[in-house]
Amino acid sequence: MTPNASVTFVGNATTLLRLGTFTLLTDPAFSPAGSRVYLGYGAWTRRLRDPAKTYEELPTPDAVLLSHLHGDHFDRTARRLLPRDLPIVTTTQAQRRLRKRHYSAVQGLPTWEAEEWRRDGQTLRVTALPGRHGPGLVDHLLPDVMGSLIDWEVDGERRLRLYITGDTLYRPFLGEIRDRCGEPDVMLIHLGGTKLLGLTLTMDGRQGAELTGLIRPRLTLPIHYDDYKVMKSPLSDYLTECQGRSLTGVQAIGRGETLTLA
Repeated sequence: MTPNASVTFVGNATTLLRLGTFTLLTDPAFSPAGSRVYLGYGAWTRRLRDPAKTYEELPTPDAVLLSHLHGDHFDRTARRLLPRDLPIVTTTQAQRRLRKRHYSAVQGLPTWEAEEWRRDGQTLRVTALPGRHGPGLVDHLLPDVMGSLIDWEVDGERRLRLYITGDTLYRPFLGEIRDRCGEPDVMLIHLGGTKLLGLTLTMDGRQGAELTGLIRPRLTLPIHYDDYKVMKSPLSDYLTECQGRSLTGVQAIGRGETLTLA
């Protein structure tokens, strides 16, 4: 049987990646609509939409990929349900905090370093990529954030290269990702134009289109755009900007939908 790859969009930044023999869960958040999450410095937001699936409805993941430690990416429901010995790949800052909470299998990756698994002739490699969550000095007040490059290989041959942006703003230095790593097959792009105290903390439609044009993946799937009250830039902003720039390969993925990638 030929191994295949797919992504299931659960909601916000939560996806399930099936890559051959491996299963990854990204940024787990399973609290229902109406629940509140803490964003730090006394700031809260409310979830507006239910996740498409519960944690119990998903296959057990081999590992969790956590872009950063914010309440809308690792919420109270996820913390209650996920086993404390489930491997988590995240930032070095989040690693220190999670180990204090007794998560025993957390691996923090500095930028450009990688974690790798091998099984049944297949290899899965996760490389930490740069990101910038806030503008200027505000970024130092926010949790460190990482993008992720996921390479899946079968018998030494690369079958899929996937870039997950994480909650970064558009910055020209992100072009180094393509320079170092080549063209991704797929990009999962975090959007939403999140605003807090008047500051934009995630890419809006315009910034998302700029990053899409910079990275030029073969397929771009927008996520993280309408689940929480602080998100002010709807998916339509991004799709309109991409259309105006004649960017190809952009495809909306429905909540709960599974899309085959390879």
